[in-house]
Amino acid sequence: MSTTTELTEPGTPKSSATDPGRAGAAAAERRRTISPLVLRLHFYAGILIAPFLVVAAMTGLAFVFSPQLDQVVYAHELRVDPTGAARPLAEQVTAARQAHPDGDLATVIPPVAATDTTKVVFNLPELGEKQHTVYVNPYDNAVRGTLTTWFGSTPLQTWLDDMHRNLHLGVVGRHYSELAASGLWLVALGGLFLWLRRQWTGRGKLRRTVLPDLAARKGVRRTRGWHAATGVWLVIGLLALSATGLTWSRYAGANFDVVQEAWGGPRPTLDTALPGGPAGGGDTGGGHHGGAAPAGGDVTIADVDRVTIVAREAGLAGPIQVTPPAEPGAAWVVAQNDMRWPTRQDSAAVDPAAGTVVARTYFAEWPLMQKLSTWGVSLHMGYLFGLLNQVLLAALALGLLCVIVWGYRMWWQRRPTRADRAAPLGAPPARGAWRQAHPAAVVVLLVLAVAVGWSLPMLGISLAAFVIVDLLIGALRRWRTGGAMPTSPAPTAQP
Repeated sequence: MSTTTELTEPGTPKSSATDPGRAGAAAAERRRTISPLVLRLHFYAGILIAPFLVVAAMTGLAFVFSPQLDQVVYAHELRVDPTGAARPLAEQVTAARQAHPDGDLATVIPPVAATDTTKVVFNLPELGEKQHTVYVNPYDNAVRGTLTTWFGSTPLQTWLDDMHRNLHLGVVGRHYSELAASGLWLVALGGLFLWLRRQWTGRGKLRRTVLPDLAARKGVRRTRGWHAATGVWLVIGLLALSATGLTWSRYAGANFDVVQEAWGGPRPTLDTALPGGPAGGGDTGGGHHGGAAPAGGDVTIADVDRVTIVAREAGLAGPIQVTPPAEPGAAWVVAQNDMRWPTRQDSAAVDPAAGTVVARTYFAEWPLMQKLSTWGVSLHMGYLFGLLNQVLLAALALGLLCVIVWGYRMWWQRRPTRADRAAPLGAPPARGAWRQAHPAAVVVLLVLAVAVGWSLPMLGISLAAFVIVDLLIGALRRWRTGGAMPTSPAPTAQP
């Protein structure tokens, strides 16, 4: 169960030399530690972001299996029965154009497996970032259907992605996911510190750290064992989710882009200018979902087959997307779009008239920070290691939900139950944690807090708001008590 520690606010009268309280204060002075401060931060940060983490975990759990859901919901558009030899891509694109006369041809995505349809993507101004994808049977040129897609994602996957990222609230909704990702690492590391400090003494310390105490009596001690031991198993995965989720957040993501450019530079740009034509550049075909550069409407569709063959012969295997020239005198772009390990994100500019590759970029030559970002996004979305990746993410989401439930249960179990002091919840960690920490540690923590507040603005704003509110509450209590702060029980250090 918990221990009780009484802390006093500045201005509390000191006791006499024989007062046991004074002796205890002197002993506390000799035992300066940051544990109460970490506990207080862990407690309040957890209370603040836990509801957001619940939403992120549940929506992420739904999204991670969206590829399998797509195969069920959009089976007619995505799958066909192989019947003979595939027709030329140009014929399939022509069939898609006849079924969808509006818009400019954006990309052509040839099938990878024999049961895949060919995806022909069109840009329409009124769709903004979204596009229309026409699905064509490669064996008979029959159009299987048209869907509104977003960077290659089906409507279902787009809906689940939007729910996870912004709750379908647009830019305002992105604040929730950024706050969850910003605070997750702080709560996880704080909890790990508290639990290791509590358990890492005596014999059997490893077992006590990673396994709950099944012999503990029912109550807060048993709940804490499950909460903390499960958190130890999850901590590396949670830190990875926090870091990768922040890379495309609104504010922290922008800061990450600045650091990424400063440390490694941008990814190589593919030069799409044809020999003798005007200089130009093109997108490599990489990015969040493998988006493509927009193309004009005046395109020689017959070139698509030759371009694809040339790119395949040049080594661009696996899933690819073929993008027509965006302007006269530019080459076609063929880009790999395989987010699985080993990642294939090479691209080539192809001259259809000469049947040659005129420029090339290689994923192996990307700056390390760009590679890490790409791998992180693929890992976070469940693509990097296929089904294993999906199962691990699902386990992380379910484990996080359990840890949060156990955390709230501890808060409830610690509530006073005596008739004269009953309360619905347990007491928060006692005030005065700063005074128990060594001054040098406080300085270091303040510097880190400023750095974190700059790099993770949503977390910085929320913590600053907490400090202000906490100071105001403390001042109000001191005013009501005439300068002496009533003490409150402090929970035992716990994650």
